[in-house]
Amino acid sequence: MPVQRPTLSQLDATARSLGLALDSATLSEYDAILQATFDDYDQVDAMPPELPAVHYPRTPGTYPTGADNPLGAWHVRTTVAGRADGPLAGRTVVLKDNICLAGVPMMNGASTLRGYVPDVDATVATRVLDAGGTIVGKAHCEYFCVSGGSHTNAIGPVQNPRKPGHSAGGSSSGCGALVAAGEVDMGIGTDQGGSVRIPAAYSGFVGMKPTWGLVPYTGIMPIEMTLDHAGPMTATVADNALLLEVLAGPDGLDPRQGAPAPDTRYGDTLRAGCQGLRIAVVCEGFGWPNAEADVDQAVQRAAQQFERLGAQVETVSIPLHRQGHAIWTPIAVEGTTQLLKGFNHGSNWKGLYVTSMMRAQQDWQAHSMDFPHDLRTCLLAGEYLSQRYGGRYYAQAQNQARRLRAAYDAVLSRYDLLLMPTVPMKAPALPARDASATEFVTRALEMNANTAPFDVTGHPALSLPCGQSQGLPIGLMLVGAFHGEAAIYRAAYAFEQTGLGSPA
Repeated sequence: MPVQRPTLSQLDATARSLGLALDSATLSEYDAILQATFDDYDQVDAMPPELPAVHYPRTPGTYPTGADNPLGAWHVRTTVAGRADGPLAGRTVVLKDNICLAGVPMMNGASTLRGYVPDVDATVATRVLDAGGTIVGKAHCEYFCVSGGSHTNAIGPVQNPRKPGHSAGGSSSGCGALVAAGEVDMGIGTDQGGSVRIPAAYSGFVGMKPTWGLVPYTGIMPIEMTLDHAGPMTATVADNALLLEVLAGPDGLDPRQGAPAPDTRYGDTLRAGCQGLRIAVVCEGFGWPNAEADVDQAVQRAAQQFERLGAQVETVSIPLHRQGHAIWTPIAVEGTTQLLKGFNHGSNWKGLYVTSMMRAQQDWQAHSMDFPHDLRTCLLAGEYLSQRYGGRYYAQAQNQARRLRAAYDAVLSRYDLLLMPTVPMKAPALPARDASATEFVTRALEMNANTAPFDVTGHPALSLPCGQSQGLPIGLMLVGAFHGEAAIYRAAYAFEQTGLGSPA
């Protein structure tokens, strides 16, 4: 339909919001000048949508409740069968509910998006189906994916399958719970501060945040363009490597992606063992103020096991790692705020815009009181700091990100992998419904000191179970050089075969 032309009073109000005080004659003249601009908008509006074709039949699915959804992890259950053959034939895959699946409802954990149905498949969904996988539904995630806990979804918390009543981690909470519970073979999550790896550590499975740009983010609701990653969540290392092989590579629609990775045949070297690998145990990844002693100790024991498997294991210091979370904070806080204000997609880039999603979100400010405490405080800080300092701290943090990457790269020039705890703690109890704002936000943000820095730098990082304590899993994190996923999988597979990280 044609673009609605503003009345003179609407145009005057818009001018004043920009600091322009126009007399009536100038305002009328501007209105006449702008008619040609509006005419061009009408031409664009009349053009057919330029979206990827949707293949494979599907139905909207159903909303499981009660006994059919004991962990609170499912948003929608459906069945979208892919090709009859392929590397994922016979495998079931669940998508985090910020990933578009055409014709199937998506809410991204948020009350403001309930009722939205995408009209496009994300590239990762298409690749799963083209590889013979079956997508069996959408898994709940945290409200706009802002939380590292599993208590902020508008419908309710996601339970840890290893110990109900405890956090399943976030923001890919539902995917993690379903993978850990064995309800699905594989999941695809997203990670901006640890949202694939935190659930992996809390619930005891394998979660990979690949090299930034390796997996296309096309058709996934973004948080911050320079932090956005999508990655596989699986019960085993071999399945994780297989799913990443399917997902990796440019799609021509995500400008964050450059040339193809040197080699994405991760299965070829998966079983090569640890002999000859050089692993650096990063001392700054241990001993955080909220670190639990049993977590640090389990990860140190795992490091010794890598040495017994034939790796060269040494302790190193990367002092800037202790400031990595601080560098991440302005990027995440101001970037998230500005992207949300920009119709949940931003501008000034050449990628695919999911305009139906933008329409669904354009009136979010009318419903912002529905947001949970963690999202409200993030937006409050982001808006204040952006207005007060004009984005200077966001920019400074992005500049510091290069220094942080260089600090890790300097060590990775001498070692194949970095090793540290994924998170400094085991999964805490879920907060009560009437928890204070302080407790609610603490449970959402307390765990990502080790994970967030690698979203800033883009290095691949995998969380792997390495033990358990008090009935809860403990995760270690392996970090590689850019496009060093093969070395990560090689070490992780060798450790997995010892059985030391297997859940009870």
